[in-house]
Amino acid sequence: MSEGVHRTPSSGRDASWLVSADLMAVALAFIGQIFLTHALLEEQYGWMVLAIDLYASLFLIVDLGLPTLIARDGTKAPGMVSPAVWRTYRWQALAAIPFVLLAVLARPEDWLNIGAPTTLLVLAGLVALVHVASYAPRSGLRVLGEARLEAMTKVVERGLTVAAYAVLASQGSTSPTAYTAAFLLGATAGWLLALFWLMRTAPKAQTSASWSDLGASWSSSKALLLSALPFAITLGILPYVVRIEKFMVAASGGATLGAVFHVAQLVWLAGLVVPAAIRSALLPVFGRARDNPTEYRREFHHATDMCFGLLPYGLFGGYLVVHVLAPIAFPAAYLDGTHGASAVDLFTVLLAGWGFTLLATPTYASLMAGHRPWRFTLFILLVLLAAVVLGAGLVLNGPEENGAKLYAAAVASSLSAGVLLVLSWWMSGEMPTVRARQDEWALVLLCTGFIVAGLATQSFWWLLGLPLFLFTKQGWRAVRSTLE
Repeated sequence: MSEGVHRTPSSGRDASWLVSADLMAVALAFIGQIFLTHALLEEQYGWMVLAIDLYASLFLIVDLGLPTLIARDGTKAPGMVSPAVWRTYRWQALAAIPFVLLAVLARPEDWLNIGAPTTLLVLAGLVALVHVASYAPRSGLRVLGEARLEAMTKVVERGLTVAAYAVLASQGSTSPTAYTAAFLLGATAGWLLALFWLMRTAPKAQTSASWSDLGASWSSSKALLLSALPFAITLGILPYVVRIEKFMVAASGGATLGAVFHVAQLVWLAGLVVPAAIRSALLPVFGRARDNPTEYRREFHHATDMCFGLLPYGLFGGYLVVHVLAPIAFPAAYLDGTHGASAVDLFTVLLAGWGFTLLATPTYASLMAGHRPWRFTLFILLVLLAAVVLGAGLVLNGPEENGAKLYAAAVASSLSAGVLLVLSWWMSGEMPTVRARQDEWALVLLCTGFIVAGLATQSFWWLLGLPLFLFTKQGWRAVRSTLE
């Protein structure tokens, strides 16, 4: 592909691709979890998912925030995107060394009651590092307007992983180590495919091109690392925002209880790919428009309308999917209260947190794309602090009974998401915009509360949330207006 004919990012088009692919990948991942929960004992399943989540959290800081800079700045000089990816890899390889050594020496798996074999732990760590390596080429594809190719890499990754799980299950394997190796196989394939497609589609850099074409952040190694530092710190913190309650449950109640909470989180986490995909699509769009107030304001309102329109479908759709599929998909021990609570009931409580996270998407992306990245870092720190305080109060120092502990974790998670929403309004500087649409916001939040309360208590309060569907039309109109 030659310079000047590359595609450009589009919030609606790219979000559509990423959301669709992520939902397909999530569906495949859900099938994979079905294989795992039937093949492994609850404790072994807990070992595997906790180890993967633990190392994903510990090693994400190796990302260094550089893929975020590629997504933010790449539209300025598409020909420099490919060199930027290789430059990113050099720094990430150096950063990985001390963190891997720290993981080996500190043995954090002992903190979460993970009594897994060493081989499983090593494979889980490799899964985390391979995922980090995939972020740079995927950011490169997105910034080049090739979100469709980025989307395909995610589907291939999950599809191959599930296929490997199916082969192991058909052979009667009950080894959590073997299934972790299968996960590594899929992750590696997704990474290499993203890198291959980036090399194929990226335009060639002109002979006159220089790093400064991407902006001042890329002019020197010092400037690059300092510009990426707030994103690196953020990424080092961010995984714990959605995992802290699960880690606290496992630390205080054991790996089996952690496994139950993980099953409750499965569809909830699957639903989070929607706001994550929208944020990913918005970042280059907001980055391009941040110095053009008119364009930025238009894109911001489109994003808000998109989220309003998606909200009721996510709330009701998630509830229906879980209540229909969970009894079919998962062993009874996760659903009948054997370990204190039903994963299905816990998920319903978590729905509120999903709704708050979706609604925070435009302001969250605005913070990421803004001129003050340290503000975004402070934002994530405050959200994590809120999650730690809520988790410590409600889980670690809360009830001893298993069921109550699990429900406390679900409530803490949703409350943390509520804090995220309010903080994003304030710290993004978009509170005047929220006030300008305060009637809409009041209706959205009130209806969300009625829906979750009604579904959680199995009462008819959810009927009072049906006015949320009034936002469907403007949400669809917002998507169409951004399609190219």
